[in-house]
Amino acid sequence: MGVKEDTANGLISLGIGVAVTWFAADDGDHDTTDLLLAVAISSFLSGYFTSYFAK
Repeated sequence: MGVKEDTANGLISLGIGVAVTWFAADDGDHDTTDLLLAVAISSFLSGYFTSYFAK
């Protein structure tokens, strides 16, 4: 796998992680922007490096 495949896997993980978190987040009085940003970063890095090291 090359950088393109690793990046694609990171983006897929990012999309799934953010979608699930956004759906499950409580729409209360608080802002979920920071939560979604943290999930996006960790999901992308998790997907990218899992793909990178799984070769």
